[in-house]
Amino acid sequence: MAQIPGGTFVMGSEVFFPEEQPVRRVDVESFWIDTHPVTNAAFSRFVRDTGYVTVAERELDLADFPGADPADLHPGALVFQLADAPVPLDDWRRWWSYVPGASWRHPGGPGTNLDGRNHHPVTHVAHADAAAYAEWAGKTLPSEAQWEYAARGGLEGAAYSWGAEFAPRGRRMANTWMGRFPWEFLPGRGQGARPGTTKVGTYPPNGYGLFDMTGNVWEWTTDYFQPRDRAPAGSCCGPDRPPMPLPGERFPHRVIKGGSYLCAPNYCLRYRPAARQGQSEDTATCHLGFRCVLPV
Repeated sequence: MAQIPGGTFVMGSEVFFPEEQPVRRVDVESFWIDTHPVTNAAFSRFVRDTGYVTVAERELDLADFPGADPADLHPGALVFQLADAPVPLDDWRRWWSYVPGASWRHPGGPGTNLDGRNHHPVTHVAHADAAAYAEWAGKTLPSEAQWEYAARGGLEGAAYSWGAEFAPRGRRMANTWMGRFPWEFLPGRGQGARPGTTKVGTYPPNGYGLFDMTGNVWEWTTDYFQPRDRAPAGSCCGPDRPPMPLPGERFPHRVIKGGSYLCAPNYCLRYRPAARQGQSEDTATCHLGFRCVLPV
C-alpha cells in the first residue's frame, strides 16, 4: 500500500460527461491505498481461507426473475465479445454476452482458467464480493473522493493521471482500447491479440506510485450513484444511503472509477480520474475489479 497525504483537491470535470459535474473542492484525510488492483492470486488466498462463493457463482433465485424459465437460470457473468465488423454503439448487447459458468475462476466462461493470470486484476466480482475481501483483509473499499484524489497523483486539474496529454510523445500510458471499438483492436504493451486485462504494473505508475488507476479494470467504490436528474437538490456526491433502484432493476448502483481495457476514444472515454459510472451492485463483468484502502 502507499500512503496518500491528506489535502484538498478539485473533484470532477466540466469538460467531458454531465455526471462528472459539478466541479467542487473536496477535503480528504490521509489514507493508505493498494498500489494496484487486487489480483487473482490475492483473491484466491481469500477464497481458500474463507470458502467464499462469489455472486457470479451462486445459484439464481427464481423469485428474483419473475416469468423466467427455470431452465435458463444458470450462474454466470457478462463477458465481452469482440465484434467482427462495425456495429451501432447504442446497444451494448452487440458486444456483451451473459455467459453461464463465467466467474473470477473462469473469466471467459467454461474452458477458461487463470493460467498465467495470477498477477492480473481479479474480475467478475460484484460489490458484495469486493466488500467481503476488504473485510477479510482488514481494509475497506475506497470512497469516490479517496479514489479520485489518489488517481490524480498530485496533479491538480489534469485530464489524465499522468498529465494533460493522452499519449505523451506517442507513448501508451495505460491498458485502454486503441482502435475503433468494438471491432478493431490494436494491441499494446502486455496485451495479446484480443482485448483483456494486463498484469498489474505493466504501465507506469502515477505520481503517488499507484498502478492501473487508469484502464485495465473499472474499480468499485463505496459511494452510491444516482443520475443527476434524480439526485437530491444541492447534492454533488450522491446519497449516503441506498437510493431507489433504477426502473426495471433490483439493486441500487454504486460508483465505479478508472475505466478499463474496453474504454476507447470513440466510446466510453472514461479513462480519467474525474470519470465515473454507476454500476448495479450485483453486476459481475470481465472488466470490473477493485482495490482497498486503510485510514492512517
